[in-house]
Amino acid sequence: MTAGAAAPRAPRVMLIVTVDDAVARRDALAAALATGVDALQLRDRRAGGGALLAAAGALGALTRAHGAALVVNDRIDVALAAGADGVHLPATSFSIAAARRLLGAEAWIGRSTHAPEEAARAAAEGADYVVLGPVFATPSKEVYGAPLGLAAVEAAAARVRCPVIAIGGITAANAPTVRRAGAHGVAVIRAILDAADPAATARALSAAAAG
Repeated sequence: MTAGAAAPRAPRVMLIVTVDDAVARRDALAAALATGVDALQLRDRRAGGGALLAAAGALGALTRAHGAALVVNDRIDVALAAGADGVHLPATSFSIAAARRLLGAEAWIGRSTHAPEEAARAAAEGADYVVLGPVFATPSKEVYGAPLGLAAVEAAAARVRCPVIAIGGITAANAPTVRRAGAHGVAVIRAILDAADPAATARALSAAAAG
């Protein structure tokens, strides 16, 4: 496990990246980690195990250098082989209990949820954190329907016994309102990776999430 595994096992600013990002955007990732991103999630449903393992190894070197955490989406085998800090489980993936048995008591285990009730259930099952969204409109989350809005964040934060991480259309501009609604942190992709200055954006998101 990497240096980011210290409690609480939940991010303030999680950046979700693909296998290609691990190589093509390495400098941007390093800059973001240096200025506020405290967790990377490797998520690439099209990549094979070998490619995922190679990317996880490269990303693990970056997160260790910056005291951040690395979690692998769904692939417990890759997380174990790469020595990642844990896994992030899709809503219909392995049970929290199964992941915990395989990864151990100190691993980060998160769960994607799309309603306050789902978030509460995942927390009750032992998730270290839950990601709730989409909070705002975003192309990558259209499959999950209309945005949940801030009211869902407030409802989840009031019910859930673990940190709630907001996802979906999060920017440095709206992150403070998400935080005030009760979110512990935020998860983003384009807000940082498509930014003209990833380091500045990561810094702004971190300031908002910490506030």
